[in-house]
Amino acid sequence: MVVTPASATAAPAPPTARVEIDGLCAGYARRPVLHGVTATVPAGAVTALVGPNGSGKSTLLSALAGVLRPTGGTVRQPPDSRPAFVPQRGTAATALPLTVRRTVAMGRWAERGPWRRLTRADHAAVESAMARLGIADLAERQLAELSGGQHRRALIAQALAQGSDLLLLDEPGTGLDADARAGIDALLCDLAADGVTVVQATHDLAAARRADHVLLLRDGRLHAAGPPRTALTADTLTALWLTD
Repeated sequence: MVVTPASATAAPAPPTARVEIDGLCAGYARRPVLHGVTATVPAGAVTALVGPNGSGKSTLLSALAGVLRPTGGTVRQPPDSRPAFVPQRGTAATALPLTVRRTVAMGRWAERGPWRRLTRADHAAVESAMARLGIADLAERQLAELSGGQHRRALIAQALAQGSDLLLLDEPGTGLDADARAGIDALLCDLAADGVTVVQATHDLAAARRADHVLLLRDGRLHAAGPPRTALTADTLTALWLTD
């Protein structure tokens, strides 16, 4: 009789969860948005949040970032978790006289505080983040002078300088050309390969299909979850009124 080793027949272990969401409800000024969302975000992977406008993608990101208090349910993360959140591009930052280096250095405030001098290690983290995003040559440029893709990279570099293992991005490819979107997409995959957990809200179905995990939202509820090949089926996309 041939005995097959248990390791040869056992199913692969499920991925470790970086974030566990259980019955999450959240909203704004008596306007509920999320309704009982239960899902997991796998560690060291790229998770795409997909859904129509108003489905709750940005609200879910805000709850994961800790900037929006849930009205019900829980978001479980490691006790020392400090997510790095990259919101959609706004006009406030570009109106300030900030250089790219100063903008990226603000990512160290979570560790150092805004009024303490940065250490040599802090400055090294800033330089490393700019180099990783390919914007080291823009360090002394003003934010207002940057293109959309350069500005987005500066904000991602700021988040990267924070040193968090959880990176949350709200529509990182919005308003960018195809090459800029592809560059950011490749960067996020590289970060995940390095052990960073990436969650991005996106309308780009091509980017979502390249993700490791997908959460589909509709009307503030989880419609489907899992690998892209099972979550992004024709039936689910039709139900969400999403097309390529």
